[in-house]
Formats: sequence, structure tokens, C-alpha cells
Amino acid sequence: MPETAANETLADLRVDIDRIDASMHELLMERGRIIDRLIAIKARQGGGSAFRPAREAAMMRALAERHRGLLPLDTVEGIWRIIISTFTYVQSNYSVHVDMSRGDAPMRDSARFHFGFTVPCVPHHSAGGVIDAVARGLGDLGMFALDGGVGAGAWWTRLCPLVAPKIIARLPLVERPDHPAGMPVFVIAKPLADGAARDVVIDCVALDRWRGDYPDALGALGAEIIGNAADGMGLSLLIARPGALDAGAVAGALRQAGASDLKVTEVGAHAARFDSSASS
Repeated sequence: MPETAANETLADLRVDIDRIDASMHELLMERGRIIDRLIAIKARQGGGSAFRPAREAAMMRALAERHRGLLPLDTVEGIWRIIISTFTYVQSNYSVHVDMSRGDAPMRDSARFHFGFTVPCVPHHSAGGVIDAVARGLGDLGMFALDGGVGAGAWWTRLCPLVAPKIIARLPLVERPDHPAGMPVFVIAKPLADGAARDVVIDCVALDRWRGDYPDALGALGAEIIGNAADGMGLSLLIARPGALDAGAVAGALRQAGASDLKVTEVGAHAARFDSSASS
């Protein structure tokens, strides 16, 4: 039990709580004033994306690493996610297009946990619908499960064209077994000019057919297959590789394992996830 002063009363503690609440509110308003200045600077410099995946990931990791005390990390993470997403929305209004093809609560929970209620959440019935909506939008995000949802097939091939949306994040950034929005999802956006996180790079690989040696060949490089679906007369793989690993190394490993008719196309990148349970 924490030590308390002998003459301390509940009224005294409530005064302290009110003081802290007022300070927190003032700091949020001060943050808003800084965002006003940031918007003005960006306007003078010709604009730029409001989304900064690498910075967001660094902020959330630092938050999880320094967190202490009785307040659950879930609550702190959720508050900061709303702060980040809402102030990004203030800079440049956007919507989040979400694949609800499963009709499941975990996807809704993930959307609201990571983006709050100020950012409009637009439902769709497939990963393809989300990709199309982001491609048409002026600056929206899209979100869907790692497997693309019901009947998605090789959804990642739709991200291959140069101007197509790309993967910019994998959520949640802070992972733990009891995460309230722990369903793994990808976030996509139109290609970012800067601010991207590249700890993990995602490739679409077209090749002739499946061979059992692929997982081990890629695993030896620190890469993994996270999607596998027929694509026309051949096969398409979705592969996650370390950002420091060249795409040529992935292609070489697959060829050594017997692959032919090989084509590798980068379709996005994201920050490395942080397992908070390992540091608790």
C-alpha cells in the first residue's frame, strides 16, 4: 500500500485529482495549438501526408515501455490511439474503410480502439471493397484482417500497381495475449511520400506453383509466408521480410527451393510489433 500523510483526507485527494485533470486538459489544448502551427508550416512547404506510421509506432512503443502503476496499459494505449488519430484527423479529414465481411465484433473493436469515434468508420463487405474505396479517396485509410476476410483470395495482388494503395501498418502495434483489440489487421493508404515505417516489408510474389521447401527457405532469411492463394494459372504468395533484407534475397531463396516464373513486387511495409508481455 502506498504511504499517505497522517492528516490526508479524501477531500485533499479529490483536489489533487481535479488539479491533474485540469492539467491534462490544458496539455491537450496546448497540443492542439501546436498542431495548428504544424498545419501552417506544412501549408507553407506545399503540404504532405498527415499519416506518419514510423512516428506513431515509436510513440506507442515508448508509451508501453515507460508505463507503470495500476492503470491498465489497455486504457493508456487506447487514450493515446484516440489522441493520435483525432489530431491526425484535425490536420486532414479522413475516413477509415473497414472490411466487415465476417460481421464480427473484433473488427469493429479494432477500428474504434485504434481510431476512436471522431474519425468516420465506413463499412465494406470485402477487402477488395476497402482497397477500391481507398484508391478512390483523397486521403483515406483502409483496414482488414491479415487474411483479407471472407473469400478474399489473393487480395494483395490488387496492391501491386505503382499507384495502388499500400500497406502502411499492422495493428495492434503493442501486442499482448489479452489485448482488447488484438485481432491482427493491416492498414492501407495511398503510397506515402515519407514517414513510412520499414521494419517489415511486404512483398507480393507471383510464381508457378507451391513447393513444400518454401517456408524453410524463407525462414532461414527471417522472412515468412503470410498469404498463399491461386492466381490465374499460377500461385501468389504474400511474404513478410525484414526491412534490411533485399527483395532479391527472397527471390533467390525461392528459386533455390525450385520456384520458377518468379516476380516480386513490394506492396507495403510496417513497423515491427512490440510485445509488451515480454517486458512486464
